[in-house]
Amino acid sequence: MSNLKEHFPMIRDRETIINEISQNTNLKSIFDTWTEDEQNIFLDYCTGERGLKICYDPFFKEVFNVEYDKSRLDDQLSSIMGETVEIISVIPNEGARISSEGNLILTDILVRLENGSLVNVEIQKIGYTFPGARASCYSADLLLREYKRVRDKDGKKFNYSNIMPVYTIVIFEESPAELRAAKDYYIHKSKTIFDTGVKVNLLQNFIFISLDNFRDILQNRIDKARNGLENKLLSGDELLHSRLEEWLMFLSVDEPELIEVLLRYRPYFRDLYTDIYEMCLNTERLMNMYSKLLSELDKNTVVYMIDELKAEIDSQKAELDKKDAELGKKDAELDKKDAEIERLKKLLKEKQ
Repeated sequence: MSNLKEHFPMIRDRETIINEISQNTNLKSIFDTWTEDEQNIFLDYCTGERGLKICYDPFFKEVFNVEYDKSRLDDQLSSIMGETVEIISVIPNEGARISSEGNLILTDILVRLENGSLVNVEIQKIGYTFPGARASCYSADLLLREYKRVRDKDGKKFNYSNIMPVYTIVIFEESPAELRAAKDYYIHKSKTIFDTGVKVNLLQNFIFISLDNFRDILQNRIDKARNGLENKLLSGDELLHSRLEEWLMFLSVDEPELIEVLLRYRPYFRDLYTDIYEMCLNTERLMNMYSKLLSELDKNTVVYMIDELKAEIDSQKAELDKKDAELGKKDAELDKKDAEIERLKKLLKEKQ
C-alpha cells in the first residue's frame, strides 16, 4: 500500500492526531459530533491514507489562493480554456448565483483576466437537472454585471464593443445525465453558430467538465497499463495526455498510489501537496474547515433531495395531465359516437 509519508515527512500518524484531539476539550467536542465514518475520513486526510478533497471550497481556496501564488490558478484556467490567460483579480461574487438556491456547490470563484474577461469557476458535487438552463442564467448574471460596470465607467461614451466576453466554467464531481451519457468525453466547450454561417461575436462562453467521466477514462488507462499486473508501477505518460488531465487528476483523485504518479512524473504538483499536508498540521483549523464543509453538504443534500423530488412530482403531474387530456379526447369521441347512434335510431324509427 502506498504511503505518502515517504514523500512528506511532516505527515503525522493516527495515534498522534487522536491524542492531540483527546487532550483538547474544544477539539474533542467537535470530533464527537461527527459520525464514525466522518471521523475516519478526517483521520485518513491527516495521515495521508487518502488525499484531501481538493474540490471542496476551503481546501480549493487554500491551495489556489491567488494572494499566495497566482500562477497556479493561471495555469489551471489556461489548460481548461485552451489558451494562455492571466488573472489580475479575484472578485466577490455577489450576483444572483446558484449558491443562493442552496445548490451543492463545492467551490465558486470569480476572477477577472488581464484581457478584461470575467471567468466564473464553479465546482458542483452533483449535477443538477437542467444544467444548460441554469448555466445560461448564471452567465446572463455575469454579462449583466459586466454591462453595468462598463456603462458606469464610460458614461456617455459607452459602447457595446467595450464589453468583454464572460466565461462560465462548471466542473462536476458527479455529472448530470446529459454529460454522463457522453462517456468518452470529459470536457465540453460551447460554440454558438448560425445556420447561415454569418459570423457574430457573442459574449457568453460555457465550458463543462465531468470529473466522473475523466476518472472512468483514467481507470481504463490504468487497467490497460497494468495488463493484469496489479503491482506494476504506473507511468505518468501512460495515464496523462495533456496539462488539463494533470490538473483534473489533481482535483479528482484521493488514492495515494495515483497521487504518487503525479509526484513522480509531474513534480510541479509536489509544492501543492506540500501546502496541503502543512495545512493538516494545524488540527484545529482543519477540523473547523471540515466541520463547516460537513454542515454545508448536509444542508445542501436536503435541498438537492427536495429539488429532485419536486422534479419527479412535476414529471408525474405532466404525465397525469397528458393522460387526462387523452381521456378527455376519448370521452369526446364516445359522445360523438353516442350522438351518431341516436341519429341513426331516429332515422330508423322514421322509416319504420
